Amino acid sequence: MIQIPGNDIFIALATWLRQWMLSIGLDVVFVDIVMALIRALMLAIVALVVFIVITWLERKVVARIQDRIGPNLAGPWGILQPIADAIKAITKEDTTPAGADVHIFNAAPILSAVAAVLVYAVLPFGPNPGGDCAGAPCGPMAGTDMSIGLFYVLAVGAVSLIAVLMAGWSSNNKYALLGAFRAVAELLSYEVPQVLSIAAMVMIAGTMNMTQIVEVQTVPFIFPLFVTALVFFVSGLAEAGRSPFDLVEAESEIVAGYHIEYSGMKFSLFFLGEFVHAFAVCAVITTVFLNGWQGPILPGWVWFFVKSFAVYFIMMWIKFTMPRFRIDQLMAFNWKFLVPVSLLNLLMLAVGDTVLKSVAITRETNPLLWGGILFMANLALLFVAMWALGRSARKSRLDKRPIVARVEDVKPVQSPVVTSN
Repeated sequence: MIQIPGNDIFIALATWLRQWMLSIGLDVVFVDIVMALIRALMLAIVALVVFIVITWLERKVVARIQDRIGPNLAGPWGILQPIADAIKAITKEDTTPAGADVHIFNAAPILSAVAAVLVYAVLPFGPNPGGDCAGAPCGPMAGTDMSIGLFYVLAVGAVSLIAVLMAGWSSNNKYALLGAFRAVAELLSYEVPQVLSIAAMVMIAGTMNMTQIVEVQTVPFIFPLFVTALVFFVSGLAEAGRSPFDLVEAESEIVAGYHIEYSGMKFSLFFLGEFVHAFAVCAVITTVFLNGWQGPILPGWVWFFVKSFAVYFIMMWIKFTMPRFRIDQLMAFNWKFLVPVSLLNLLMLAVGDTVLKSVAITRETNPLLWGGILFMANLALLFVAMWALGRSARKSRLDKRPIVARVEDVKPVQSPVVTSN
């Protein structure tokens, strides 16, 4: 496959920096610590740049969908609008409500932002070139190459629950506390189908290492694991608090929810955490279901971001075109539809993959036939699930329909006869 060299530039820079530090007599352990800190700083910069880009991109996309102009005054095409927003947030007054637990109140937005950025530590932006890099084995273009990378993503994603609860409880505001409780109930509930979808994917891939998951995709997992990818995407929408699952901060119902008492830069940190987390969900979907960095001609990291932004565009499309769910609809959709579908999908993949292996049709030997059969099984499961959902919806509407009596069954009302003496 012809490919423009792109990852080699970053590897060469890292190798040169490591060699230079070793040449001036620094200890190997100290060099490893410095390189780890540099990787962490670069990931934080990537997350910040992503936040700046998608805040501008969302405004432009919603403007086109709603037939508006969008930001166009701060810089050409409004590209400096995120900078103007940052200046506004920094200069706004920082307030703390009376009676609030100050330390927890101030720590909650920081924890929310940090939890979102931590997901980027295991995302492989490029392939593993192999070989030796100045005395250390070359790894993939990632912060760290963990053998349990997917488990780490699930664990770190749950940290945002703690930040939400800290913000709502410490604000000393009943609306903030109510919003926090409702947010935690939503986020915990949608963790269940997300974990089940990850279990199905790991069962097929045979690993939780993010880099190895990309490498074993002889066909993109979006085809043989279509229902799994769909459930993970919907659960990711809910976990990131995106519409139509944005009950976490439903302004029209609970006055912005758990962060009602926050202003200025503290509110912006919650805002940053939500956007960075949403893009992290798209990046995980790209890694797990869309072959990650793999693609022709362009460098791997370019393909990674192209695919991730394509998934994020779908997320924006849904956000700006669908109405918000009610809290009872949201919880019922999870426990009565997503969770059963996830369990059936897990069972179907386990049985299907085992049967295909018994007839020598595997991901390695015959990937196209293997992927095609599982894709058809996914379509059958999705058809049955949507039919059951539509039948349940029709039954619910019929149960709530008012009873109208027939005309011949309605007896005329006799008006009282008034007589005079």
